[in-house]
Amino acid sequence: MISTKKEKESLSRNTQINRLGLWHHLTQSNHARIGFILFSAITLICFLGPFFLDQSFDSTELELGASPPSLEHFFGTDTLGRDLLIRTLIGGQISLLVGFSATAVALLIGVTYGMIAGYIGKKTDIIMMRFVDTLYALPFTIMVILLTVLLGRSLILIFLAIGAVEWLTLARIVRGETISIKTQPYVEAAQLNGLAHHKILYKHILRNLISPVIVFATLTIPSVILLESVISFLGLGVQAPLASWGSLINEGAQKFDIYPWLLILPSIFFSLTILSLNFIGDAFRDGLDAKN
Repeated sequence: MISTKKEKESLSRNTQINRLGLWHHLTQSNHARIGFILFSAITLICFLGPFFLDQSFDSTELELGASPPSLEHFFGTDTLGRDLLIRTLIGGQISLLVGFSATAVALLIGVTYGMIAGYIGKKTDIIMMRFVDTLYALPFTIMVILLTVLLGRSLILIFLAIGAVEWLTLARIVRGETISIKTQPYVEAAQLNGLAHHKILYKHILRNLISPVIVFATLTIPSVILLESVISFLGLGVQAPLASWGSLINEGAQKFDIYPWLLILPSIFFSLTILSLNFIGDAFRDGLDAKN
């Protein structure tokens, strides 16, 4: 039987080694550097850029209409004469907030649910996962729309509605990883030593779930932004005069043949954000891989 003290020392030592390995990988990986620099730049531009622009995202100049890029409006205006650059930056703030907040809600629900199901096992696991399978059978978009209608249209409620749907895949991933981890000798030793279940879940299982959770988060943020664009397009998400990248892209796509500049700028910001998050996710996955 392994003593609790030795077990804690071993876990602490392994955690430090993993962190050092992760940090070394992130500082040496070109993908990680590009991802962090690109994502940081986009975030700073979206949140600080509007302070350096004279235009307002909701001020209209109907006489201009949809005007192509000019010295006054570098990226043109939309059909109501609103500056596209400031609207893209404000839309980026909304999209990033929705992406991170809804993903945080999904992580909280999915990790908790999956760990409990995998750790307890037996009939509890069967019942909990059948509930997940039932929800999986329902179309995600329709579920979000229903939740948005029931909860309301404020940004906070949109975060909750999207997050309440996106947790299903993570719950399955976490449940499978938990089943694998709980059979490891150090977990069995902790159980034999009488360590409380909640401490085992936190100290031994949750810490070993960091890798798949981080990778899932980086892949979920862009999908959440896309999902938000769908419900905004249906009139249930961000309401005018506010905009998100999704709503701007939808509007630009409808009028691309006539006003192509309406689609180009928001699409560039959105695409670069997805690319940077994918780079970051790959770097974290490789750095946290025990085999590396």
